[in-house]
Amino acid sequence: MPSWTSKDRRKYERIKRSSRERGIPEERAEEIAGRTVNKGRRLEGRTPSRRTSGTGNPTRSLENRSLDELRNIARERNIRGRSSMSKAELIRALRGRR
Repeated sequence: MPSWTSKDRRKYERIKRSSRERGIPEERAEEIAGRTVNKGRRLEGRTPSRRTSGTGNPTRSLENRSLDELRNIARERNIRGRSSMSKAELIRALRGRR
């Protein structure tokens, strides 16, 4: 468990216990619980890997976010052509002005 909070650890244990009660093997239950907690952390922007996931601090302006964070936001909003857009183009597309 990386830098998880106590709430993350409780969530992990609860999911693992629930999986075990449904008959899932221990190793698989641990994997399911870990992936579930990490997914929640990514969606909340609490993961160190901004490149593969995460959209950064929601209080920061688009201009102050990295290109990877902008691409992740664009992916969530299903913006086409995002991989070849510059930072300025991504900001315009995210604001609805293409």
